[in-house]
Amino acid sequence: MSARASRAITVATRVSRFSYAIRNIVAEARAVEARGGRVRYLNIGDPVAFGFQTPAHLVETVARAMRDGHNGYLASAGTPDARAAVADEYSSHGVATSPERVVITAGTSEGIELALSALVNPGDEVLVPSPTYPLYTAILAKLDAVPRYYRLDPDQHWLPDLEHLRSQVSERTRALVVIDPNNPTGAVYPPAIRRGLIDLAERHELTILADEVYGELGFDGPVPLLGSLDQEAPIISFSSLSKAYLAPGWRTGWLVVGATPRLDDTLAAIRKMADGRICSPGPMQYAVAPALRGDRSHQAAFRTALSERAALTTTGLNAIPGMKCVAPRGTFYAMPSVRLPEGKSDEDYVLALLRETGILCVYGSGFGLAPEAGFFRIVFLAAPDELGTIYTDIGRFTADYLARG
Repeated sequence: MSARASRAITVATRVSRFSYAIRNIVAEARAVEARGGRVRYLNIGDPVAFGFQTPAHLVETVARAMRDGHNGYLASAGTPDARAAVADEYSSHGVATSPERVVITAGTSEGIELALSALVNPGDEVLVPSPTYPLYTAILAKLDAVPRYYRLDPDQHWLPDLEHLRSQVSERTRALVVIDPNNPTGAVYPPAIRRGLIDLAERHELTILADEVYGELGFDGPVPLLGSLDQEAPIISFSSLSKAYLAPGWRTGWLVVGATPRLDDTLAAIRKMADGRICSPGPMQYAVAPALRGDRSHQAAFRTALSERAALTTTGLNAIPGMKCVAPRGTFYAMPSVRLPEGKSDEDYVLALLRETGILCVYGSGFGLAPEAGFFRIVFLAAPDELGTIYTDIGRFTADYLARG
């Protein structure tokens, strides 16, 4: 019998830089459950987990695609009908494009990774908001690229601080990430801010990565596509069926590369890398056209439900001594802050909240905020009655936590 080495196999150093707090914190929740505790999961934005139903006509379309034998590999860029539907959708909203500039992806997440992989080299910098959606920094860690955080101002409804953003640009900056409507804050950016972001990108020859997956979920109605403000701007837009169409588990999204010829090489690079992963999930692509061209009546009801929950969240959290919450204007997230005792971090607070009440949120430093600032993200998709109970429990816990010092 041959001798075996006793040392553990080493992993790549990039893994130590990879963090995704939204999922990582679940390990502690599992420990609470193992001890017999009940956990109320407010960490992941999955509407289906809270009882919202995927539209029946989309479910039937996918089921029919499977029954009809559409279970093999597809073209790596996606089915012609899905790509045409996305192109028509964008064109009808002021961003004229063609199916050739659309790639169907395994959710928005894959699209973001394809785009960043096409744009940045090791050591290049990408401007990401703070707080940010942690997928961006996780992907940049894998690419050996550098995130440069620009400030979202909680005193200005979490809008980008354009002056601070300008100060973060360097000769190595390649791209600007814009998440609007915003995860994790629930902010919706006004036209002046959006034009300011485009102007800055043009001035510094940056590509904008426009994360528009929540675009249908502004409480005052759908939010215009960023590219509709300037069709020649270098914008790559991302969206999916996950949020506004209530099908997150289908992993079906798309990216649209702006019409400017300046992005032709980027589009070619994205398509080349898409070839390498064969295709995104097949049967679900058949739901893209019915989603974008068919009945969307569920969205109005969904927006109403979210607006009601947002108001309850804002009122409930702001009533807690030591806590502040900026009112969300879209999505299903809020980013409150708590006045922490000296020496405590946001993670300390969130873990104590979980262990003592079973309420699972995500600490703000997992989104790039300072740990001592006391921010944390709440997903407010639960039923209003349950949210009321949750905020009462958070209030009681917080009073005790702050009294302990």
